[in-house]
Amino acid sequence: MTDPFSPLSLAHGPDWSNRFMLAPLTNLQSHKDGTLSDDEFTWLTKRAEGGFGAVSTCASHVRERGIGFPGQLGIWGDHHIEGLTRMASALNAAGAHSIVQLHHAGMRTPAEFIDGPPECPSDQEKYGAKGLSTDEVDALKDDFVAAAKRAEQAGFHGVELHGAHGYILGQFISPKINQRDDKYGGSLENRSRILFDLIERVRAECGPDFSLGVRLSPERFGMRLGEVIEIVERLFADKAIDYLDLSLWDTFKTPEEEDFKNKPLLEHFTSLQRGHVRLGSAGKISTAADVRRALDGGLDFVVLGRSGILHHDFPRQMQADAGFEPAALPVTREHLAAEGLGPAFIDYMSSWEGFVAPADAPA
Repeated sequence: MTDPFSPLSLAHGPDWSNRFMLAPLTNLQSHKDGTLSDDEFTWLTKRAEGGFGAVSTCASHVRERGIGFPGQLGIWGDHHIEGLTRMASALNAAGAHSIVQLHHAGMRTPAEFIDGPPECPSDQEKYGAKGLSTDEVDALKDDFVAAAKRAEQAGFHGVELHGAHGYILGQFISPKINQRDDKYGGSLENRSRILFDLIERVRAECGPDFSLGVRLSPERFGMRLGEVIEIVERLFADKAIDYLDLSLWDTFKTPEEEDFKNKPLLEHFTSLQRGHVRLGSAGKISTAADVRRALDGGLDFVVLGRSGILHHDFPRQMQADAGFEPAALPVTREHLAAEGLGPAFIDYMSSWEGFVAPADAPA
């Protein structure tokens, strides 16, 4: 069994102190211009102080027009660097491997946040989105790389490319969404070109001690599991990234596609030869027992979302109690405030069914 409290080495950047990564979590706490707020600073630094080996920001948009939700952290302008530097310094001082997740919402950008239509690989009538020209895709790549360089300038240990959850990189990969006929459309090689181009450029234009991860969802949003497996095989073989973060919604589920139900979804990836690339997963890893089960299943690290929200010090709680289970839901607003969530984040969590007790509920 992999010891969850053993260090995790990467090909680039400092080791993680353990096998726990805080998931990149939407928290709605940044200022309207994308600059860091005190509430967001507290939320993230508290997790580093609580023992998470790696701490990621929320999805941070690399282009102003790529915003995905209100209160989103930005990394599209130099005016963001001051706050990002403050954040990186605190996370690093607390011993965490600090990460910015780089994001563009694509067709999922709410129209009320921008002038003009949302951007997408292809026109999408449902979202009122407009397909990007070839030159515009190349400019989008420039924005991702510029954001990575800002993260490095601010002192973060690395970045993660958000290719999951049906956002723009995943939209390019999806054969359902991407209907292009240029070098970014058609074959899987073309549809995944933007991802591999970004990996190559971030690796070339950032320093040798800067880590690079990728987040992928193998299901939903028009993704085909067989194609995602092919992409992952190439990511492992190329050895250009340091880790792959799979967002599975349920780490222990079987695949949705009939042709792949012969084994658990996770095993389709843990069975691949991964070389030095580290593999982690998010999705229903809630208890100490779940952590051990996931690591026993072949993962190098676990990515915690809800449990990281409920307990800023989940790793330390588990280290002290091998049978640790997080607080039962629903929890009070006071519990979440004590765990470092600001009012906007608590309001957002109140929209998750059964997560936050009504204010008038008995204690």
